[in-house]
Amino acid sequence: MALALGGFGIGLTEFVIAGLLPQVGRSLAVSEAAAGWLISGYALTVAVGAIALTAATAGLPRKPVLFGLVVLFVLGNLISAVAPSYGVMMLGRVIAALCHGSFFGIGSLVARSLVPPERASRAVAVMFAGLTVANVLGVPFGALVGERWGWRATFWAITGIGVVAAVAIAVLVPGWAGKPEVESGAARALSAQLRAMRSRQVWLTLAATALSYGGMFGAFSYLAYTFTEVTGFSDTDVAWLLVVYGSGLVVGNLAGGRGADRNRDLTLIASLAALTATLALFGLLASSPTASIVLVFLTGVFGFAPVPGMITRVTDAAQGVPLAAGANVSASNVGNALGAWLGGMAISAGFGYTAPLYVGAAIVLAGLGTMLFAAHGTAGQEG
Repeated sequence: MALALGGFGIGLTEFVIAGLLPQVGRSLAVSEAAAGWLISGYALTVAVGAIALTAATAGLPRKPVLFGLVVLFVLGNLISAVAPSYGVMMLGRVIAALCHGSFFGIGSLVARSLVPPERASRAVAVMFAGLTVANVLGVPFGALVGERWGWRATFWAITGIGVVAAVAIAVLVPGWAGKPEVESGAARALSAQLRAMRSRQVWLTLAATALSYGGMFGAFSYLAYTFTEVTGFSDTDVAWLLVVYGSGLVVGNLAGGRGADRNRDLTLIASLAALTATLALFGLLASSPTASIVLVFLTGVFGFAPVPGMITRVTDAAQGVPLAAGANVSASNVGNALGAWLGGMAISAGFGYTAPLYVGAAIVLAGLGTMLFAAHGTAGQEG
């Protein structure tokens, strides 16, 4: 739960900015496009930082590393809260983003070490519950606080959450948690981690992660347009519809963790198959308000159900090295960027606002094929 609190704060930092962009843009006197880079710059930094920081901290005990990452998160949000200019604001976003991937990567290893092996995926799901709840509350939280007290107050509040998370980790996470079975000094040497990453199963799982995230995010990025231009919802309806989607993420995360502990590969395959079907059906029925509400919830459920299992799968295939967990987070962000780009290309090509749903279904279908191939490869021997 201490890790979940850290995940909640980090998730808020990622999602909250979407509801604050107009205020931030006006306050810092920048264009809409420049303000949007506060989101894009964060995502790109996560993709790079997840691997770079995880590799850089490979020789350090994991509890102090987690504490240090949360301190970095606090510093980044503090800089954002007091930023006098756009450049300083971007600096704060980049510093906060550096901790994102490594925290979830290393934190997932620590979480699974705290429970018996048969509960590993559920432990990871509990940690990620903080991120999914942040997805539900992030935009409305930021909009509410920003409207009442200004956008800087939102970042002050997130800074406070980070301080509480740092204290919780310092007090509640045991020092032995996540300790590698084989050590070189304090932890495995980076060269040993790179050797473990040579496994074919590692790269197949990373590819499946990127494609599953990419398909879901490719659809999610343009849901507001689908709801308003196709379904007929008003702009004010979009906020609560995204809460419905976020609620699905919470349900899918917890259900996926339980399922993965029973039969991991079957849960991953079933989730990806269900997400493919859901996105395709969503495209067909997007003009129906009732169907859209149900299907956006199911998109969240099946979109996040694979996450706990993917993380435990890639770390098992890599013999528990932290670099694999960090790479999984990077893969998801690469997938997000790919899905959003392809979805936008489909709209620009004139295929309409349901096109990202079909594009997302096709990307996830590719992920399903990758996962089936990976699962077949484990029938005999790993990698």
